[in-house]
Amino acid sequence: MNRMTLSLIFAAATLFAADNNTQSRPNVKIDPPRTVTVGERSITRIHICPLQITTLVLPEHELTRTSTVADTENWKLETTESKQASRYLNIHVKQPLTNETTLNVMTDHDSSYTFILDLNGGACDSKVFIDADSALAKRIADTRPWLSPDDADRLRTEVNEAKKGVAAANASVDTKVDDFRSKYPAKLHFDYKYDQKIAEKLGVHSIYTDGKFLFVSASPLHAPTLYEVKDGKPTVIAFDFNEGLYAAPVINEGYLAIGGNGNGKHQEKLAFRREPEAN
Repeated sequence: MNRMTLSLIFAAATLFAADNNTQSRPNVKIDPPRTVTVGERSITRIHICPLQITTLVLPEHELTRTSTVADTENWKLETTESKQASRYLNIHVKQPLTNETTLNVMTDHDSSYTFILDLNGGACDSKVFIDADSALAKRIADTRPWLSPDDADRLRTEVNEAKKGVAAANASVDTKVDDFRSKYPAKLHFDYKYDQKIAEKLGVHSIYTDGKFLFVSASPLHAPTLYEVKDGKPTVIAFDFNEGLYAAPVINEGYLAIGGNGNGKHQEKLAFRREPEAN
């Protein structure tokens, strides 16, 4: 047998083996995602195929805490994010010892889900959404999520850091307030001229300004109206009154009056004018 004949025989054998392998491979059907409603006692069958990944999606607000399967060597369970709890659990199989196994999932709300993983060569689930029935959904909503020791330490650290930040901010505010209070009196100017006897009659104790606002300390029997005088014409000015202190935008000239209509005829009237002292 010559070398060419051997080469032809080897090539034919290779093609035959490849054709047999192709024919022996199963035609796997990937089913579209489906939804299953479960309760606490439900057992759900999940169809798994070799060389495929099936994803389980837990109910909303549920996160995996532990996931266990009997044949841990060949059935692989993976969450979508490493070292983090997730609603998503990916399942893929290598060479399982049996065609069926149980999968138990414990969540952060102490819910327990049981699944039967069914090795199926013909069809497999691509994704299965797990919905909780009304009773289970209510229990999930009423259960405080479980925290791992690492998460608890992390949250405790964040809370402590936040408290330190708040304390530092409060200390800064207190310092600024104290500084303002110590310096503010120097900003007050008692340089308004008015008739002291009329002021006593109206219950006015003092009139002063900080350069931005006009303040009138008074305890009147009848609240007077505040007027500003510009170019000889009076205009009513709105003001705030709190615990015996009137506050209004700064006025250089004006008057307080009881009664009348602003045309110069009043029952009582206290005129005042600011006359800043020369530096």
